[in-house]
Amino acid sequence: MNQSNHHSGNDMTEVKQLGMWASIASLSYVFWLVGGMELVERIAYYGVKASAGLYAKAPASQGGLGISLSDYGVIISVWALLQTFIPVFSGGISDRIGYKETIFASTLVKISGYLCMAWMPNFWGFLIGAMLLATGTGIFKPGIQGTLALSTNRSNSSMAWGIFYQVVNIGGFLGPLVAVHMRQLSWDNVFYACAAIISLNLLFLMTYKEPGKEERLERKRKIRSGELKQDMLWKDAWNELKKPVVIYYMLVFAAFWFLYNSLFDVLPIHIAEWVDTSVIVNGLFGPEGTSNGILQFWLGLDNAGTKVMPEGMLNLNAGMIMTSCFLVAALTAKYRITSAMLAGCLLSILAFVLIGAFHAAWMIVLAIALFSLGEMMISPKKNEFMSNIAPEGKKAMYLGFVMLPQGLGWGLEGYFGPKLYEIFASKERFSRLMLAEQGMGSDEVSAIPQGEAFHRLVEFTGQTPEVLTQTLYQAHNIGFAWYIIGAIGTVSAVGIFIYGKWLLGMQRSQQAQLQPA
Repeated sequence: MNQSNHHSGNDMTEVKQLGMWASIASLSYVFWLVGGMELVERIAYYGVKASAGLYAKAPASQGGLGISLSDYGVIISVWALLQTFIPVFSGGISDRIGYKETIFASTLVKISGYLCMAWMPNFWGFLIGAMLLATGTGIFKPGIQGTLALSTNRSNSSMAWGIFYQVVNIGGFLGPLVAVHMRQLSWDNVFYACAAIISLNLLFLMTYKEPGKEERLERKRKIRSGELKQDMLWKDAWNELKKPVVIYYMLVFAAFWFLYNSLFDVLPIHIAEWVDTSVIVNGLFGPEGTSNGILQFWLGLDNAGTKVMPEGMLNLNAGMIMTSCFLVAALTAKYRITSAMLAGCLLSILAFVLIGAFHAAWMIVLAIALFSLGEMMISPKKNEFMSNIAPEGKKAMYLGFVMLPQGLGWGLEGYFGPKLYEIFASKERFSRLMLAEQGMGSDEVSAIPQGEAFHRLVEFTGQTPEVLTQTLYQAHNIGFAWYIIGAIGTVSAVGIFIYGKWLLGMQRSQQAQLQPA
């Protein structure tokens, strides 16, 4: 690495971390406050995100959108691109105009997004709502994460990001449970509930004090008086983005985020269509299920207490992270960041192979568990890594960059994930094909409203839903979509391996330069 690069402030050295309890004790009041705000924001966010695919696919007659998975893919893709590219600029803006101000603005934008979804239950209403949510989230994130980076230091950062990630997942765990129970009343209740939850952050903001505010105002004063030169924001961001350490990071991780988001965008639909989750309730409570309301809520069961709802299955992910992320953070603190990320990526790929190969409910549980373990090795690490190499005064900007590979990966997955699923695994599509094979006229088949084909197949053939599901599953290679996604993840694993080697070389040459000759 040449000298000029070294002075621009990308510090690659890894610092010895405090022990677990010492780290926790060293975290400030502001750290816990922004943790609480992030928690509230995530409950609302995941309330919609976890059930978005099910809402899109639900027929209009049941209060859903009744749109095809390809149309749903368009919404998710736009959502992804906006939400992940806005922080690239809003991060730098937060660093300049203040975190409190940007968090306040983002909360208002998000409330309007949820209300838009509730008031306009159609493709355009949901798209506009998703765009508002994406914009709000994109403005919210850097302000929160910038505060976090300023309220921690290099010796407690590993634990701080681990705990923060854990808090995020408490929100990720509660949100879908709220959605499961609200949507069984009616879909618009989900959106009203989320709008109400996010407004709590306006209360939190009253007690929020921005760390590093004096420094920020001082920097502003120097710029005004001409002592400091400040580049145009886009120029500033572009200069940082051009650095190889940042560019390679983007490319390597984009494929992982394709894999990651498929789990949330497509797996709930897969579970709803192909996985008999009553097996799990049976195993736990016997054939009668459970009528215990508390258990129904925490396990994400349907109101009858006889099967696990798709969001409930996926909630194992947030549940595991919420309870054990700090343990994984403590374990991986001993390894190089890139080695931990590589191991995490491999576990996630294995999970997708399992989803493709089996549709037994307990196998899906195992797959989600493996995936979650992998995610805990990657996700908190990426923020720690970026905030560690960020130059002074550019923490939020760099934490905004973390979103770029996510944007690339999720933007592509948002469009192609549901499409892949529609081609290889859509029960709706297979039901229409089977109806035609069984002798229903093609006009009649195409007249069936979106989302109601399987229901019509049950009526038409007189067979039970269970038998027909089995028949369709056997007739098609449903796992294929998941294998393709797993293969895309493999590209990322190879990339992370190479990136790790390259970084290690760079760190060694940096250390060699620092040694006195």
